[in-house]
Amino acid sequence: MSERAWRFFLDDMIGFAERILAYTEGLDQRAFVSSTLHYDACLRNLELIGEAATHIPASVRSAYPEIPWRMIVATRNRLIHGYLGIDDDMVWSIVRDEVPRLLERLHAVRAALDGDSA
Repeated sequence: MSERAWRFFLDDMIGFAERILAYTEGLDQRAFVSSTLHYDACLRNLELIGEAATHIPASVRSAYPEIPWRMIVATRNRLIHGYLGIDDDMVWSIVRDEVPRLLERLHAVRAALDGDSA
């Protein structure tokens, strides 16, 4: 896969994370869990973040260890396959705590890559 092609997956990860934050803006956990539309949309975007992460080359993953690549993919697998059900507290924690941190780190990676190609 060319470098340009995998960068599209990085951009997708950023877009999916931004959607999650937009979908949950102003919601607390109770409102989030009770709104199947918001909940399902966020689950789907978490799955898509994980799927896109599988297309990031190992060399890039190694260069940016501050991004929990394996955990992102594992979360995707757990959500898609529904292992032992999906825990609402875990999903909310990911949405409110992990996604904003991930988005910040992904933007930093994107900026570093843009600097390399400038």
